[in-house]
Amino acid sequence: MIIENMTSIHVEPIAQLEKLCFSDPWSEKSIETELSCQLSCWLVAMEGDTLLGYVGSQTVIDESDMMNLAVHPDYRRQGIAEKLVAALEEALRERGSKALTLEVRDSNAPAIRLYEKLGFQQVGLRKNYYRNPKEDARILRKEL
Repeated sequence: MIIENMTSIHVEPIAQLEKLCFSDPWSEKSIETELSCQLSCWLVAMEGDTLLGYVGSQTVIDESDMMNLAVHPDYRRQGIAEKLVAALEEALRERGSKALTLEVRDSNAPAIRLYEKLGFQQVGLRKNYYRNPKEDARILRKEL
């Protein structure tokens, strides 16, 4: 497995994985827009031509927000998400980011466990942040 920067060849597979993993997926166009956004940092985990997972973020000044993290269901529980987050943290540090924040569904216990393992701490709660289904989001943060 290699982790590399997202390019245009990854947009369609990421959009497909979004549909597979999320009830409110990003469109292919929205993902493609991230390629030209200087605030964005998106990484993909690849095995040959197979997209195993991806992570995406945006940074303003020295604060970053992880917007998306997904691993294909066939490749979960292999440490891919952990490696993607670690690679993202390193890339963001190199860009001068000092903190990484994210939102996670209050019911997503596996993701919450992963983020806690990686040193994220809950700093807030966004009521009814998610739709389809409506649910609160925990706000997690980690100093980089």
